[in-house]
Amino acid sequence: MADLPGLSHTAALILQTIGAGYLYGYTVMEVTGLASGTVYPAMRRLERDRLIRSHWERQSVADAALRPPRKYYHLTRSGEAALEASRKRYPLLSRLAPGAEVGGL
Repeated sequence: MADLPGLSHTAALILQTIGAGYLYGYTVMEVTGLASGTVYPAMRRLERDRLIRSHWERQSVADAALRPPRKYYHLTRSGEAALEASRKRYPLLSRLAPGAEVGGL
């Protein structure tokens, strides 16, 4: 697991956003205002550090919605612990990502 005190603000913001229910990259970008060149590499690092995990949705679900498949991200137990530590380190973090995503899951 990553060293929690060293978790960057960007990584903490992404964890907060995923924890709030925004589970795929595009919605993480929309909520955070971060560019794809920031979000996707950060999510790869968070996954490498086992703070998040991912899975692709079934092709049939994507086909029914007439779009490409989405890769969904979820916090691991370590990710939940890192998010809690980040909330203590960055007190305003919980205000940065609104409530859980509606629909589409």
